[in-house]
Amino acid sequence: MKIACYPGSFDPLTVGHVDVALRARKIFDKVIILVANNPKKANAYLFSVEERVRLARETFKAYDGFEVAMTDGLVVRKAKELGAIALIRGLRAVTDYEAEYQMHEVNEYIEPSIDMVYLMSHRVQAFVSSSNIREMFAAGADISELVPQPVYKAMLEKAHRS
Repeated sequence: MKIACYPGSFDPLTVGHVDVALRARKIFDKVIILVANNPKKANAYLFSVEERVRLARETFKAYDGFEVAMTDGLVVRKAKELGAIALIRGLRAVTDYEAEYQMHEVNEYIEPSIDMVYLMSHRVQAFVSSSNIREMFAAGADISELVPQPVYKAMLEKAHRS
């Protein structure tokens, strides 16, 4: 069984993330959505790691071949522990490439047995990033088509509590 991990903070999970994951699933038998949590950024997250894991599970429960896991350590080590042979990464623009290339070099140094697989975002989703979604939502823009419904509902609930 060919397993890949798709790591990210997913704060929040977007339709761009879902698109990349679904396309990765066409290549791999199982895709593990790996919610990465950096304790040093705890105050910067919109959603807690538990909320992000729950929202990913809700989003992917309708699809076969997906699992959701969490790590607060090195993504590449967790991927190896989970039996993955590759990490999936989405690229929106040339600017993403430079950061991804540096991350690739670090991951290859730490765990050379894990390959990196890059999938380009579809043109219509190239502007969709978690940080853009947070900013647009805070400014009152309609983001309902840019995030999965469980995420949109959770964002509305969080905004009403504030």
